[in-house]
Amino acid sequence: MSLASIWVAGLTRRRGCPSESAGFIFLSTVIVRVVSALRIGETVPNFRDLLGTDGKRYSLASFADVPTLVLIVSCNHCPYVQAYEDRMIAIQRDYKNRGVGFVAVNSNYDKDYPEDSYENMVKRAKQKNFNFPYIRDETQSLAKALSAVCTPEVFVFNENRRLVYHGRIDDNRDPAKVTKHDLTNALDAIAAGEAPPIAETRPFGCSVKWRYD
Repeated sequence: MSLASIWVAGLTRRRGCPSESAGFIFLSTVIVRVVSALRIGETVPNFRDLLGTDGKRYSLASFADVPTLVLIVSCNHCPYVQAYEDRMIAIQRDYKNRGVGFVAVNSNYDKDYPEDSYENMVKRAKQKNFNFPYIRDETQSLAKALSAVCTPEVFVFNENRRLVYHGRIDDNRDPAKVTKHDLTNALDAIAAGEAPPIAETRPFGCSVKWRYD
């Protein structure tokens, strides 16, 4: 049996989605797929026709003119995501002129988590005044292709659309307690034509809410 076909309750054998200090403890017990992680250097999954909160349909080709593409697996209801939204907005604002484009992707199964429905995504994007596309991955195909496990979870792709950074935004959901700015450190290095000093960190937050029926 392949890893991609194994399902376990609550905890993956390969990697989980802990809080900053909770080790491997999940915020809730869910069914999680065990998959092989997208590796540093691999190409971005080719997604198509995903609906954004602005009413537009987005594909990978929609971002062809963006040198550094940052996909953030996100959602509405997770308190970790909510804690990071202002930072996401600020980083996009500060790095837009350096060729960085954020895209937030909500793949959560909204029948179990109605807060993550498309209609509520639209409300959240307007409430927070997102300065980046917020798109709905209804079939969860993009999250699966990314091997995502957390919200928030960051995947940074360079101009050749190779994965150069994967993991967390920084090391604490409380902005006053942050000591390591992993995402911006990676973006600074990319802008300077260098490899990120740390290519991979462990994401933390809420688990992706998979459809399992």
